[in-house]
Amino acid sequence: MLASLLVVTVLAGLLAAYALVLVVPSLPKLDALTDYRPKIPLRVYTADNVLIGEFGEERREFVPIKQMPPLMTRALLAIEDENFYRHDGVDYKGVLRAALSNVVSGGNGQGASTITMQVARNFFLTREKSYARKINEVLLSYKIERELSKDQILELYMNQIYLGERAYGFAAAANTYFGKPIRDISAAEAAMLAGLPKAPSTMNPVVNPKRARQRQLYILKRMRELNFISAAEHSHAVEEKLVIRGSAQRYGTHAEYAAEQVRKFMYAQFKEETYTRGFNVTTTLLKADQDAAYAALRRGVLDYDRRHGYRGPEAFIKLPADEEERDEAIAETLLKYPNSVELESAVVLAASSKGVRAQLLSGEEIAIAGDGLRFAAAKLAAKAQNAIRAGAVVRVVRDAKQKWAIAQLPEVAAAFVALNAHDGSYRALVGGFDFGLSQFDHVSQAWRQPGSTIKPFVYSAALEKGLSPGTMINDAPLASADADNGGKSWNPQNDNGSYDGPVTMRYGLKRSKNLVSIRILQQISPQYAQSYLGRFGFAPDKHPDNLTLALGTGSVTPLQMASAYAVFANGGYQREPYLIAKVTDARGNVLAQKPPAGSDSERVLDVRNAWLMDSMLRDVAHSGTAAAAGQKLGRADLAGKTGTTDDSMDGWFAGYAGDVVAVAWMGYDTPKSLGGREFGSTLALPIWIDYMRVAVRGKPDGQRPLPGGLVQVNGDLAYQEFAEQGAVRTVGMEERDPISNLWNRLFGSGSPPSGPARDQPQAGANNRQQQPTPLALP
Repeated sequence: MLASLLVVTVLAGLLAAYALVLVVPSLPKLDALTDYRPKIPLRVYTADNVLIGEFGEERREFVPIKQMPPLMTRALLAIEDENFYRHDGVDYKGVLRAALSNVVSGGNGQGASTITMQVARNFFLTREKSYARKINEVLLSYKIERELSKDQILELYMNQIYLGERAYGFAAAANTYFGKPIRDISAAEAAMLAGLPKAPSTMNPVVNPKRARQRQLYILKRMRELNFISAAEHSHAVEEKLVIRGSAQRYGTHAEYAAEQVRKFMYAQFKEETYTRGFNVTTTLLKADQDAAYAALRRGVLDYDRRHGYRGPEAFIKLPADEEERDEAIAETLLKYPNSVELESAVVLAASSKGVRAQLLSGEEIAIAGDGLRFAAAKLAAKAQNAIRAGAVVRVVRDAKQKWAIAQLPEVAAAFVALNAHDGSYRALVGGFDFGLSQFDHVSQAWRQPGSTIKPFVYSAALEKGLSPGTMINDAPLASADADNGGKSWNPQNDNGSYDGPVTMRYGLKRSKNLVSIRILQQISPQYAQSYLGRFGFAPDKHPDNLTLALGTGSVTPLQMASAYAVFANGGYQREPYLIAKVTDARGNVLAQKPPAGSDSERVLDVRNAWLMDSMLRDVAHSGTAAAAGQKLGRADLAGKTGTTDDSMDGWFAGYAGDVVAVAWMGYDTPKSLGGREFGSTLALPIWIDYMRVAVRGKPDGQRPLPGGLVQVNGDLAYQEFAEQGAVRTVGMEERDPISNLWNRLFGSGSPPSGPARDQPQAGANNRQQQPTPLALP
């Protein structure tokens, strides 16, 4: 006995000498702890604090210990270190218990790490299970306890520890698994999170819900035994059903294009530090608006796609006879055709005109029959070209009754953007059908021909040259070969081939009359109109200085168009669109903030001009080519303009109501016809209406007071100074007018015949123009 005690004493002395001479001098400095800077990702939020993007390898969110909810702290101490506030860094009883267990088992698999020891290991040591590492860990723990307070140590642990699913720290884990801030978690959720440090990758509730649940129940039991929760709280927590959020539900709304814009902006400023310094960017987007815009665009695109029929499977594979090999081949193939929200990819196992069996990436086998086959019926015929057969890669979707139906991934592109007309802030931004399939942002990057959506700016220019909404303009054919069109023969037409003779300028815009717009442009000159576009934010050099400008043969982006229409909506001010409202660092310090609108803005349009244009655009939205807007939304302040380019290669609607201005666009990335019966009113207007139904809900109609300086001329309002002298009362009907001379040469003298007004707001009244070859996307 004495000999054994002597041996133990000698070994202890040697161990102490080893520690003092070799280990202590080599212990690292604690700079990593005292100057703790976790790698926190860039996070992007809506104005109402909904997460829309996260960029960085690690998900982190630093929360000071004083802001950590007591429930979370107690749950952690109950399972990891109940004596944390009583020991000096090492729990001797725990160490002895682990050592005896390892001696008995003949290994070194059991540990007894306190929270302080885990901090030492996580920051400075490896996870190797050896006595040498344990000695280093113990000595380093003493050093940490001497230099840091208990709260500082716990703060480091609770923000640094890995908890699975790329989440580091309990605040990040609360968002990852439950989609809520750490301050809002329940006792049941706290217990679930507290169980993660032991095996974060294999025992988290996403990967293994069963084992995570077992661990949670044990922690709740320990919390009750330690009187951290009452008996009633324990019972309630045990019964609580947790809703675990998967990776697909991580973000509160689909705003991927906006989040990517923010990422690019931040990277230009901070390079790689963008992903590690914990920047938080608050955008101006509103969740309700973004949800509405995203749903409206996808619905509009899918409706268009269904109108034009099923094209057939996306690909074909050969199905192996062996079941295991077949499952592997299907899974490998479907990974190349990722799901697009509700549109899931599947491989057909068997197909006939009466039914289709297919397999999803999850391995689930589904059956499609009845109405679910209707869309693809033509491709189920035995002799059909590109027919659906075994091995075909198709898209499937659940219908309103949760039954499966064959669908397809649209090829057409689209964009939608909404701004606050008064300050230029984005309310919604959808740059395409699916960011996962194409990162090209059609809102800001797609240069497309605007068609008739450019006409209001030509009309606005005409108001400054003496014309008024009551000016009579000749709606009659014209053939031109003058120098303004480069000497080429040009035969512009109205969309439906009919002409109404003399009509007011107001009527010409309402019915989108091409010949009226051309005559107005000739009256004021293409050069003046081209320059005038600049005050709305357009690039004048991207628009022709000839008469085709009136028909929208230049190039614009949907964002430019929204910003330009905002000038009419806000009474004459150009507001620079902006997406980022505020940037803060990981500690909440404000690094940048957008100043209030107005201080750096200037009036670009006479208030009278804005008022008259607004009144004419309201007519368009109530009894013109966009009458569906007024009929479905029932508001007096709706205003806007449809646009359809030559051969229906682009469909537009740009308009506003109240303080919301929005633009919808649809077209193919490589321009081609959208269909002979497609117009801005069938392609873009339904998207705009669906969004506006949400955006202006509950808001009163906006009515503008009549500004001074307007008087009655030709039965309508006009600038007072022009009414007194220089008012243009008619265009295209005077003998000296070159267009009128052309009419007389072709059809004899006299006024052009007047025809009955045609009221076809949904289709016939939209315009198609004879114009140069459409521009390809950059």
